[in-house]
Amino acid sequence: MAILIQRDTRIIVQGITGSQGALHTALSLEYGVKVVGGVVPGRGGESVHGVPVFDSVKQAMEREKVEGSLILVPPSAVREAAFEALENRVPLTVMVAENVPVHDTLRIRQLAKTRNLRLIGPNTIGIISPGKTKMGIMPGFLYREGAVGIVSRSGTLTHEVASNLSLRGIGQSTCVGIGGDPVVGMNFIEVLDLFREDPETKAVVMIGEIGGTAEEDAAVYAKESGFPKPIFGFIAGQAAPPGKRMGHAGAILEKGARNAREKMEFLSAQGIGVAKKVEDLIAFCAPFA
Repeated sequence: MAILIQRDTRIIVQGITGSQGALHTALSLEYGVKVVGGVVPGRGGESVHGVPVFDSVKQAMEREKVEGSLILVPPSAVREAAFEALENRVPLTVMVAENVPVHDTLRIRQLAKTRNLRLIGPNTIGIISPGKTKMGIMPGFLYREGAVGIVSRSGTLTHEVASNLSLRGIGQSTCVGIGGDPVVGMNFIEVLDLFREDPETKAVVMIGEIGGTAEEDAAVYAKESGFPKPIFGFIAGQAAPPGKRMGHAGAILEKGARNAREKMEFLSAQGIGVAKKVEDLIAFCAPFA
């Protein structure tokens, strides 16, 4: 069944005429994604890889059934694009761009919550339900259909873990990049809730980083709510010195926060199977091949 996106999910691409928009539209179509339209103000009536372009999300929704929007625009344009998707009640919006101003993300997230709509990102690779569809910028060939769900703050580590699982015959149900920024849309807990209800998902891999408490919060929630499936965790940044930002705006070890080792120990105390390296995650997931 997968979560968030299914084989028949119909999406639009905001920013489809840009270089990244056009590239990932082509790759999405190649993967079998149902891209039913693109949105670029002033470019309505054109087409990109056979996909019709509309001047607005509203116009696209008047012509097509739209269940998701993949936003592939520069960070300065994300707020306007996301507001347009949310104001037109697109059920799921994915914001890929890095360096989106935090105040923009806060406003976008508040609108999504007010409208009861789902928001992923920013600074994310997006979502993939392997063998079915994807809504993001990940290379689909790294992923294989199966029973392990992945929720992650790191796009690169999602690729690394999924590809290693796939090479060993361990497939994935859905992989969700929640984003590497300090403020994002859906969090670990919200994605875990979806995996809880998904009969196709038999185990979950949670990939975290130094910085923030999102992983700890999710571990406590899983323990207190009696999460019924095994959760295996990995924390990146085990060699990070305090105060050093490691790749993501959200991956910074602040004074007083748990370092990677302490965060791993905390997760373990909540019943999470903690891996010290990627190879450990593969071993943990082997029974779910």
